[in-house]
Order: sequence, then C-alpha cells, then structure tokens
Amino acid sequence: MSTFKGSDIYAVDAKGRVSIPAKMRRHLNPEARQTFVVSRGLEKCLYAYPLDEWNKLEISIRSLHQSNDRDRFFLRMLMQWSEEITMDAQSRLLIPHALLDFAEIKNEVYIVGVLDHIELWNTQNFKRYMESMKKSYESVAEEVLGVQAK
Repeated sequence: MSTFKGSDIYAVDAKGRVSIPAKMRRHLNPEARQTFVVSRGLEKCLYAYPLDEWNKLEISIRSLHQSNDRDRFFLRMLMQWSEEITMDAQSRLLIPHALLDFAEIKNEVYIVGVLDHIELWNTQNFKRYMESMKKSYESVAEEVLGVQAK
C-alpha cells in the first residue's frame, strides 16, 4: 500500500517531465513497479496513482454498469484521460501534453500527497482552490472527523 503526504513545488521541463519528490518515492509500494497511472483529476488537477493503487481503483469501478449512461460516461472520461507512465532513471514522469494542458500546468507544478495518490496542480489554481473554500480547516475537520476542533 502506498501512502503519500506533504507537498512540494517542482519544475516541469519542456518535454513535460515531472520529478516525483524523494519523500513520496520512499512510500511507493514495490508492487507499483515504479509505474503510475496519471489521469484527469477533479478541480483541474491531475491524479497520479501508483500502479498498485490504480489496480484497486479499477477493481472498484468494474462494478459500474456499462448499460447505464452515467456509468458509461464516467468510465469513458476516466479511461480516455488515463496514461500508464513508468518513472525514468531520474525518477521523472513524462506527462502527456494533453493532460498538462487540461490542468494548466506549464513550467512548475505543485505536488500534493493525498494518501493513495499524488495530485499535480498549477500552483495558482491550487491557491485559488484553497481560497475558494468557504469553511475553515477546523470546521471541515470537525464535520469530517466528527470531533470538535480546539
């Protein structure tokens, strides 16, 4: 099981290569075989799932009914934007330009560890996303965790 946390800002080279931070690589499960599936995420970011975690996601979405138009649409959107990418010798992922364009990622990327996957953001889009949240971290923590924040 891979578990990612923390954040970093990294450069994106002209070819679209992004280095995965060492602190996140350390938590990559050997079963992932240095491979990620990168896909369109929500809120204009990219999701990078280690192959072992992606395989778990695939198992869960296989229960969707392809006779249902909503399920078909979701599967088509998810799978058409998904690319399996193996890290190179410098621990970089070569992100397809169509995915970088979707997330508006140009010269730098904000990398966030989110438990089973890594998110790749345009730094300004991430800042705007955080500013758009109408509730405080404490009030959301109280709702999500069911405890009163101090």
